[in-house]
Amino acid sequence: MRVLLVGSGGREHALAWSISKSPKLTKLYASPGSDAISEFAEIVSGDRPDVDLVIIGPEVPLAEGLADQLRGEGILVFGPNKDAARLESSKSFAKEFMVRHQIPTARSKTVNSLQEGKAALAEFTNGVVVKADGLAAGKGVIVCATREEAEAALTAKPAECLVLEEYLEGPEVSLLGLCDGKRFLALPTSSDHKRLLDGDRGPNTGGMGVIAPAPAWNEAMRARVESEIIQPTLLGLAKDGLDYRGLLYIGLMLTPEGPKVLEYNCRFGDPETQAVLPLLQSDLLQALAAAAGGDLSGEELRASGCAVTVVLASEGYPSKPISGRLISGLDLEELVFHAGTRNNGDHWITNGGRVLGVTGLGETHAQARERAYHAANKINFDGRQMRSDIGAALPTPA
Repeated sequence: MRVLLVGSGGREHALAWSISKSPKLTKLYASPGSDAISEFAEIVSGDRPDVDLVIIGPEVPLAEGLADQLRGEGILVFGPNKDAARLESSKSFAKEFMVRHQIPTARSKTVNSLQEGKAALAEFTNGVVVKADGLAAGKGVIVCATREEAEAALTAKPAECLVLEEYLEGPEVSLLGLCDGKRFLALPTSSDHKRLLDGDRGPNTGGMGVIAPAPAWNEAMRARVESEIIQPTLLGLAKDGLDYRGLLYIGLMLTPEGPKVLEYNCRFGDPETQAVLPLLQSDLLQALAAAAGGDLSGEELRASGCAVTVVLASEGYPSKPISGRLISGLDLEELVFHAGTRNNGDHWITNGGRVLGVTGLGETHAQARERAYHAANKINFDGRQMRSDIGAALPTPA
């Protein structure tokens, strides 16, 4: 099978690494790719090569309709069409979808002006979450404990459509699954650490580390999420005529009242992918192709063990990351996925906000965490930011 992988980040590096192990692969291309991805794929630009399958990694091409264009040319694509990708590209569309199909989620209100937003704050007495309606690279969420914080968040985005949500409490779980439009084939769960600093302090980021499987997940919760969230979501997609053949990411909050959807994403999570894919014992490429073809009925995804991924970020991340710093210590046995690097011929250089995802594997979370930090602490560059508490607190399953 000849495959084109669209994207250039840590998620795509992990995908390229995993896909390259498939006996079904004859040739892997990547566009635009990266220096790190070139270890597994031929980097292409300009004319698209002749391929059997295109896998779209990032959210922006999905939101812009790349899957629609390719399918119109008769090409097999892993990635939802533009209309279905609105589940991620528009928070207000996603909330309307959940309400319409009775999928548990936080109470919310969509506002289109500063005046409207300030008036709506009276409806949220126990904190409010302010979300940008459109794509924000995982950094469009501001959690506000007080009305003053909420008004400041609204004032910073006065002309934008925003979604205000009630503040929910409980363990967060990222549930990623392959979707063929009718079925959902789950990958191992994970828990992302969004805040920049230890103790879940500081600004929201695209993710500073991951633990997988999610410690708060158990069989009873899986069954409940299946009946209350996954099945209504699949039925809703079909009822609304949304062509969904790709990765469906369901961000969950396990509240005392039960699981609720925080968000949908329409692609592999980053950095969740860097922790989840190394746990797979199955042929990922085979399953991706089956989902793209609309029939996952004969597929399964076997997984085992635990993983912890620690993100190394640039100085200034997430607001104004500084690139161009020399990276040392990359000669490691552990898995290191490149999110924002380039190679100048002699050395690896930082080239983005999140630079590397260092993944440790083990039979237990503690073992995986020890290996991840043992490796991460050997890698250095000027201004490096790294949380020291990824996976340190293991919540009790709900």
